[in-house]
Amino acid sequence: MRAIVAAPDTGPRWRLADVAEPVPRADQVLVEVEHVSVNHGEVRHVAAWPAGAVLGHDAVGRVLRAAASGTGPRVGDRVVALGPGAWAQRAAFDVDAVAVLPSGLDGAALAALPTVGLTALRALRSSGPLLASRVLVTGASGGVGRIAVQLARRGGARVIAVVGAPERADGLAELGADEVVVGVEAVAGPVDVVVETLGGGHLSAAWRLLSPGGVLHSIGWASGDPATFPVNSTFAPGAARSLRSAGDASAPGADLALLVDLVRTGALHVPVGWHGSWRRLDDAAGALLSRRVLGKVLLDVD
Repeated sequence: MRAIVAAPDTGPRWRLADVAEPVPRADQVLVEVEHVSVNHGEVRHVAAWPAGAVLGHDAVGRVLRAAASGTGPRVGDRVVALGPGAWAQRAAFDVDAVAVLPSGLDGAALAALPTVGLTALRALRSSGPLLASRVLVTGASGGVGRIAVQLARRGGARVIAVVGAPERADGLAELGADEVVVGVEAVAGPVDVVVETLGGGHLSAAWRLLSPGGVLHSIGWASGDPATFPVNSTFAPGAARSLRSAGDASAPGADLALLVDLVRTGALHVPVGWHGSWRRLDDAAGALLSRRVLGKVLLDVD
């Protein structure tokens, strides 16, 4: 079969190649992949993968072989999945890492949902009740950011979306942002929850805005810059503030099903900003890394 694999000795560091068919474990389903998505870190840090490793994590496709364990979706079910090796014509996914798509739902765009949706959902859920809180989302024009804006608003929060340039604010108010500002320094007043995707100075600036008892989720480092915290800035009188990392992708199936249902009912919009053939990964990655994509990159495995 064909797959996109790590190729450290090439210019883009990936290539389309012939690889062996996946061999599912007893608790895995074999999926014929139709659509995949590209996350920022997958193309930025591809050099960390060994040569020949099949790349990617997010996919939509149809089950070709059910799990030998007898659990999970049936042959013919269309699923959204999260797991390594997704950028291939066929991939094996754990039964607790897939969600069956309801009939009648156009599932192509849902390939852009697993990583960003799960990250935003689990970060906000662990923050406690959001009703009447102020939630700050940095890098709000990206995939995680656009999902976090919608979920926070749905939870009853007042949402402040931070973007890097005015043109990247497009659509955020419609998704539920009460305020859209350029740069963290433009945020006025304390905030209760931060979904922080940029790292560097954005992280330390967001920390200074955090109210007593608030929580900052560091879920990305798109800036590539180190973060510097002023002396004594990590403690203050009053309720303790928390800085957390959010990288738990274990057993995502139930949460994927929840996100799919939100999409089905129209309560959640999947932010696809670039859509094309997987043969155009070079173009897609270039647009993503140069911040010319609002939301996610969606690729067709054609």
